[in-house]
Amino acid sequence: MDIITFPSLNLEFKVSNIAFNIFGIKIYWYAIFIVLGFILALILCKKDDGKYRIKFYTILDMFIFVIPISIISARLYYVIFKLDYYINNPNLILNIQNGGLAIYGGIIGGILTIYIYCKANKINFFDVLDYIAPYLALGQAIGRWGNFFNIEAYGIKTKTILRMGIIKNGMYTEVHPTFLYESICDLIIFIILILIKNKRKYKGQITYIYFVLYSFIRIFIEELRADSLMIGNIKISQILSLTLLLIFGTILMYNKVKEKLLNENRNSRIT
Repeated sequence: MDIITFPSLNLEFKVSNIAFNIFGIKIYWYAIFIVLGFILALILCKKDDGKYRIKFYTILDMFIFVIPISIISARLYYVIFKLDYYINNPNLILNIQNGGLAIYGGIIGGILTIYIYCKANKINFFDVLDYIAPYLALGQAIGRWGNFFNIEAYGIKTKTILRMGIIKNGMYTEVHPTFLYESICDLIIFIILILIKNKRKYKGQITYIYFVLYSFIRIFIEELRADSLMIGNIKISQILSLTLLLIFGTILMYNKVKEKLLNENRNSRIT
C-alpha cells in the first residue's frame, strides 16, 4: 500500500489501486469509479425521461454503444500521444487498470457514436447532447476519484494549504491534488447545468455551456498537472481546451447577440 496525506487537514490515507479480489480476479478502484459514474448518470437520466422530447429508453439503447466506444477511444487517445512508449511496450496497450484513459478521447468517441446513433434513428443530435451534458460532468467528477487510488493525475510540487503529500516507493513529495480540483469543478459544472437545463432557449445551448465551462477550468488545471500528454513542450489538453473554449464561446456569444437583435426588432414592430 502507498500513503497519501493532506498535511494541512491532518489526514492520512493508506491506499491501494486494488479494491478487492473475486475468485482471484482483481477489481480495481479505477474501474469501480468509472462504472459508478456511468450508473449514477443513467439513474439521473431516468428522472429526465421525456425532456427535450428524448425518451430514457433511447438513452439506454444508445449507451450500450457509447460506453464501450468511449472507453476504447479514451484509451486510444492516450496511447496515440504516448506512441513512442507503447511501440516499445505493445503488451501494455490494453492494460488500463492503472489508468491511462484520456477524458477528451472519451468525449470525442462518445459524441461521434451519439451522432451516428441519432442519424440512424432520426433523433435530434443536439437534443440528446443537451439531455446528457449535466450527467457527463457528474460522471467526470466521480471518475476522477479513480485517479486518487491510482495516485495519478496529480500536479507539480507545492506548499499551498491544499497540498497533497504522496509517499510512494519510500519517497515523500507534496503536490497539487489536481484530480481533486477537477472533481470539485466538474461537480460545480454539473450543478450549474442542472439549474439552467429548464431554461434552454435553443438546441445545443446546454452542450455549448458545458464545453465552455469545462474547457475553461481544464486550461488552468492542466497548467498545474505534472503528467500531461505532450507534443514537444505543448500540453495537448491545454491547446484543445483553448480551442473548444473559443469555438463554443463564440457560438454562445453569437446566439446571445442574435437573440438580442430579434428582441429589439420585435419590440420596434410593437411600438
